[in-house]
Amino acid sequence: MDLIFKLFNVLFPVFLTIAIGYWYGKKDPKFDTKFITTFSGTFGLPCIIFYSLTVSNIDFQVFLKFSYYIIIYVGIFSIIGIVVLKFINKDAVRLLPPLILPNTGNMGIPICLFAYGNSGLAIATSITSIILVLHFSLNILLSSKKFSIKPLIKCVPVYALLFSLIFVYFKIPAPKFLENATFLIGYSTIFLVLMSVGIALSKIKVFNFKEALIYSFVRLIIGPLIGFYFVHFFNLSGVEAGVMFIQASMPSAVLTYLIAKMYSTKSVYNNIAETVALSTFLSFFTLPIVVFISLKYFI
Repeated sequence: MDLIFKLFNVLFPVFLTIAIGYWYGKKDPKFDTKFITTFSGTFGLPCIIFYSLTVSNIDFQVFLKFSYYIIIYVGIFSIIGIVVLKFINKDAVRLLPPLILPNTGNMGIPICLFAYGNSGLAIATSITSIILVLHFSLNILLSSKKFSIKPLIKCVPVYALLFSLIFVYFKIPAPKFLENATFLIGYSTIFLVLMSVGIALSKIKVFNFKEALIYSFVRLIIGPLIGFYFVHFFNLSGVEAGVMFIQASMPSAVLTYLIAKMYSTKSVYNNIAETVALSTFLSFFTLPIVVFISLKYFI
């Protein structure tokens, strides 16, 4: 019974905030989430990165370890995604991002925070940092079929990551004023981005249910299986195992849709939008199982 209460405590705040966003999106369909996206990318995520990596006293080797894990994870998923897309005769390049890039930021970070505290937040942020770099490099490459370094150079969180890693590597204590400021901005950002997920869900409609269901199945069923395999293959335990399993089980990232809208054709980004919407909706059923397993076996 204690485990059920803890599961409820972890997931209820996340699902409630998404529900509030969904309700507000239905109430005000013209509400533009551009402010949330801009604020999160320019200030919010950089603050989360700095706060989580410095306050938690995460070891630099742990950061490198999980960077390595998540790159392998994306590589394995890329092979699976290409096989699936080729099998159903779809664009195996532009439709690949929602299959290989999970929503480790908007949903994964708060869930790992509530499940494992600051230590979980730090590892979850380490994973998200690498996923973010892949969004502004690999995701744009796949969406546009052209490589450009400019989006990565303009990505503020990347500089926040490099700045934070100086503190982590040299074990420099974060000044209290920076700790307090990044805590305040970072936690407010978690609320805003979860709301934006709900608002996005209220606007996206699924027309090709069968295709979106296939992509969602790949993301939500195969994802946790690979995550669970990683836990055993790399002999992870405790917080490290729980965060790896949870982050590997996230639905498709909303950012895959936003980037596709900027760089791909309408048919492509509509297809990706459907995958993001359905996988996120179905994750409300799969994530309780994932988090339950994490809390029961990875403590």
